[in-house]
Amino acid sequence: MKILVINSGSSSIKYKLYDMPGEKEISKGAIEHINEPGSKVKNHYAGLKIILQKIKNVDLVGHRVVHGAQNFKRPVRINNTVINIIKNSVDIAPLHNPANLSGILACRRLLPGVKQVAVFDTAFHQSLPEYAYIYGLPYEYYKKYGIRKYGFHGTSHEYVAFEAARRLKKPIGKLKIITCHLGNGCSITAVNQGKSIDTSMGFTPLEGLVMGTRSGDIDPALVTYIMRKKKLNISSIDDILNKESGLKGISGISNDMRVLKKRSQGMRLAKLAIDIFVYRIKKYIGAYIAVLGGIDALVFTAGIGENQEFIRRKVCSGIGKFLKKKPRILVIPTNEELMIARQAYKLAK
Repeated sequence: MKILVINSGSSSIKYKLYDMPGEKEISKGAIEHINEPGSKVKNHYAGLKIILQKIKNVDLVGHRVVHGAQNFKRPVRINNTVINIIKNSVDIAPLHNPANLSGILACRRLLPGVKQVAVFDTAFHQSLPEYAYIYGLPYEYYKKYGIRKYGFHGTSHEYVAFEAARRLKKPIGKLKIITCHLGNGCSITAVNQGKSIDTSMGFTPLEGLVMGTRSGDIDPALVTYIMRKKKLNISSIDDILNKESGLKGISGISNDMRVLKKRSQGMRLAKLAIDIFVYRIKKYIGAYIAVLGGIDALVFTAGIGENQEFIRRKVCSGIGKFLKKKPRILVIPTNEELMIARQAYKLAK
């Protein structure tokens, strides 16, 4: 079975084609700069049309969808009901769900009759217990507006957790694993017996770790304080927290860890940005060791996690010092597309 995996971003489409169940990657690529000035690709329909000129005989399409709210605990076949639920989740994922939906609707037009599957970033975290996902706000906000911790990067966390179990040659059901997805966006997940029981991102991807341009955890009163001081509107403060903070905001030069590493010897704020980044990761790991009641493996993945050994060394320094058994430290390249293909194939069988 040939499964096309689509990841539609706001201005890009990444794709991989797999032959399943053998998991052979046949083709991959990307269309970028969609609907940007000077681009010949005006929308996702046009982008997918270009992709499908290169790919023939697609049997099934698997889509990455960022936010499924509380509606989806597992991958689902896409129908009109699913499409409407994805639409209704746009207000809590305005940067991602519209693009994901554009890819789904374009495939409907270009591949009539071909079944499609949605795999949600939030689904893996639907196993969080209520006490881990409810915020300290009036409970009616959860009941009326669905305000709760959802978590993201779920497909990545699930993939590397199960891959860790395979490498350790132990059943996932007997392991306590902490997975660190460290890229421009960063999140950490506590995985107990193959299930997510806590994760650092929250209602949106803004909560948790210091990231490339996102602030991560801050005192919520700071939002209104900064708005008053700088006379900002909602859109402006949203941009500051999501696009001008994190490593970029602290250092004042870049959100790229490679740049900060080079500059950290002679620039105090570059070094400070790295120190804050590492400290926040260690703090979450410590908290999740407590939540799990121990740890068997600590997994690093994504751009920084896989490629910046000096960050891993700083994070791991001292971890396990007070534990009876030191955890295994693993670096596992994430493969969200393969995970989506696996889940789509399993659903289609």
